[in-house]
Amino acid sequence: MAPVKNGRVLFNEVPQGYPEPGKTTVYDATQTIDPETVPLDGGILIKTLDFSIDPYLRGRMRDASAKSYAPAFEIGKPVYSFGIGVVIRSENASAKAGDHVYGILDHANYNIKKDLSSAGLEILDNAHNLPWSTYLGVLGMPGKTSYYAWKEYSKAKKGETVFVSTGAGPVGSLVIQLAKRDGLKVIGSAGSEEKVQFMKEIGADVAFNYKTTSTKEVLAREGPIDIYWDNVGGETLDAALEAMAVNGRIIVCGMISGYNNQHATGIKNLFHVIAKSLTINGFVVFRLEDKHGADFRREIPPLVASGEIKHKEHVWNGLEAVGDVILAVQKGINKAKAVVHVADD
Repeated sequence: MAPVKNGRVLFNEVPQGYPEPGKTTVYDATQTIDPETVPLDGGILIKTLDFSIDPYLRGRMRDASAKSYAPAFEIGKPVYSFGIGVVIRSENASAKAGDHVYGILDHANYNIKKDLSSAGLEILDNAHNLPWSTYLGVLGMPGKTSYYAWKEYSKAKKGETVFVSTGAGPVGSLVIQLAKRDGLKVIGSAGSEEKVQFMKEIGADVAFNYKTTSTKEVLAREGPIDIYWDNVGGETLDAALEAMAVNGRIIVCGMISGYNNQHATGIKNLFHVIAKSLTINGFVVFRLEDKHGADFRREIPPLVASGEIKHKEHVWNGLEAVGDVILAVQKGINKAKAVVHVADD
């Protein structure tokens, strides 16, 4: 087989504000690879099928000297995220040709890995014959984020009220559905009328567009709220603090309002943590894997396959689109779970 292009998306510079396609990240098509003859040295050759683009990637686009729970991207090296690939060749016992794998992959057409374990990859069973991209959203890291933290921190009781910000996204939409299955009243916010409609379709009792409707007024009318699932931070968190019930629980998943804004809105209502005896829990999903992973894998895939748990995707085609999709997710203009489709099976 003649050499083929191995396109890559490289981290080019640390952004100031929003990441800029072609500047923060650049698409490089200079590298080639011959899948049949490239040396594997006992490793595995994986062809990329799909990539997940998630809000947390912005946190990796920082100077390497700034420490965090996740390493910074390296200038001049490929960016990486959760992806789905198919094994083309293998010289390692951990995988065979034809296996589909899930985990962190470089943004490239092809990846060579020493083995699955050291690369943090797993073979997908896909017993329900779902589209592979499903394992990047509701059955992947975003779905696990929702399920693990809801089970760990919500202490949900039937009849309580939960407010979910970014309720039409891959994390928030599953939280809404888990809350409804637990018998809660659900308030959801999102940034477009299309997303508001989706929240209603998945069971939200109150769904509103935060860009055209006052979050503070909605919560004052529909609260008090017992649980707040925070994907936003800033003014939305401030409004939720004011509307919390006594002994309320706040689950902090993300704070995207401040990811690209060095002058993000500060929190003014923290006194309510004392006055209302509130509990605030932040988390990182992989730290809850051992406790909740098995239950997730047993419970959620059949519900997705049957249609009882609903989800949506917004798919872009080609590695060349990665920079645009990263920006779309940061600005919230993606319509659903952001997926970059790289190649067919």
